[in-house]
This record gives sequence, structure tokens and C-alpha cells, in this order.
Amino acid sequence: MRYFAGTPSPMCHPEKVDMVIFRENAEDIYAGIEWPAGSPEAEKIIRFLQEEMGVGKIRFPASSAIGIKPVSVEGSERLVRRAIQYALEHGKPSVSLVHKGNIMKFTEGGFRDWGYALAEREFAGRVFTWRQKAAISRAEGKAAAQRAEQRAVADGKLIIKDVIADNFLQQILLRPEDYSVVATLNLNGDYISDALAAEVGGIGMAPGANLSDTHAIFEATHGTAPDIAGQGRANPSSLILSAVMMLEHLGWGEAATRIMAAVNAAIAGGEVTGDLAALRGDVPALGTAEFSAALMRRL
Repeated sequence: MRYFAGTPSPMCHPEKVDMVIFRENAEDIYAGIEWPAGSPEAEKIIRFLQEEMGVGKIRFPASSAIGIKPVSVEGSERLVRRAIQYALEHGKPSVSLVHKGNIMKFTEGGFRDWGYALAEREFAGRVFTWRQKAAISRAEGKAAAQRAEQRAVADGKLIIKDVIADNFLQQILLRPEDYSVVATLNLNGDYISDALAAEVGGIGMAPGANLSDTHAIFEATHGTAPDIAGQGRANPSSLILSAVMMLEHLGWGEAATRIMAAVNAAIAGGEVTGDLAALRGDVPALGTAEFSAALMRRL
């Protein structure tokens, strides 16, 4: 997520937003393991929780839908590993583990703890974690911990920190420049990516990629918008910027840089599609083909 000069934004300083979000995409609430209220399956799960597990916290068991939130060590580690690798390869200053471990201690808290453990185990000597900082603070005091972090930054080490999700949503408004690479679980990632997109022009400007250890699929982050299909009104920037990510992933840096420069120049010059023109109010709206032609002229 980054800002293009000339894009309308409600932020005073949208240019401070420049983040890469690594969102776990196969687990969490989005795994879809849930049953409707009153169904035999929901009743069976609730009865099991009450009778076998001693759970007494379901306030209205007879009318409750029920869902399961799986978060695994493997899923968490592969996401955090990829985020750290990306940050090191691209010279980023930090990776932020965003979570709600203060409430969901074993799922979201596990994600945080497994992420720290992986960073310290697999990237020792290249990173400094806030978990290490906390240990120094307990043993030697806060001043010593602060000095240790300052030395790590001076030595060019990647800082691994964690942030509670609701606080993070405040921080991306108040101090977005403090965050560069973010690793988070599925639901948090959905909220965060859309909130950041709103700061830099909306989902029409937000690229996306689905990555595994061996495969990659790049796609626009927005939906199909069937209501405007065939009308030549769609903003193709999300798809084009996703293609830029694909080119970078393939190592075709020059092509990616040229396309990115063309998008920058077109938007800065006031050549934008209807979604951005409506928010700006001072430029005419271009159709999809016209905007694409404006990019082609700049390549």
C-alpha cells in the first residue's frame, strides 16, 4: 500500500503510507468452519463444549451460532518467514506482528509468540525482536533495553515488533511512517488492508498477491463489479499494480519500474478514472481504455 501523488485522500499526509501487508490466507475465522444457530451441528458442538470441556461462557447456548478459529504453528511460521525474508531483501526497517493476543491468547497470542520464536531461531544475527528487548528490560532495566534496540538499528538489523490490532488501526492514521512490513492473521489482514487502501485512494488502487512457497497468483483486491461490466468505467490500477508485483516477483525489475513510473505520472497529471475524478472534483473522468492509453504514452 503506497500513495500516488494526485490521488484524493482524506489524510493530511497520505505520502507517509508505504506498507506491505502479509495476510495469512488459509486459516483463522475465514476457514469457514461454522454452523448456524439452532442447527443440529451447532447444538452438538455446544453440548460437547459444555459437557466434555467444561465451557460455561456461552451465554445463550440455545440460540448461538458457533464457529471455530484454527491458527497453526505451520501457517503462522510460513507467513512470518516470508514477511521477514521480504523485509530483508528489500531493505525495510521492521516487521510488525499485528494480533489480538491480549484477548485470544492461544490463537492470536500463539501467532505472535511463534512469529518471535521463528525470527530469533531462523534469522539470528539479522534481526532484533521486541521479545529480546523485553527480556533485556527485565534483566537490566528499560534504559539498557532501549540502548540495545538503538544498537541493533545502527547495525542494520531488522526490528521485529508486535502491535495489538485495534491500536494498529489507530497508528496507521497517527504514525503510518513507523510501519513498513506487516504480518498478521486473516481477519485482521482484511480490515487492515482495506483501511490502508482508503488512505491512499480506495481499493481501486490496492494490488494483491496470493503466495505459497512454490506458486504465486497476482490479482486485483477488489471484486468483479458486475454492475459496471462492459461500460469502460472500471479503474484498472489495482490489476496493473498487481502485475507490477508479479514482475518484481519474477525479477523483471525494469519493466515493473517503468509501469510504476507511468502510473505515477498519469495520476499526478490528473489523468484518472471516474472513482478518483469524483473525489478530486477538478479533473474529468477517463474511461478504462483512455486511462490505459495514458499509461501507454508514458511507457
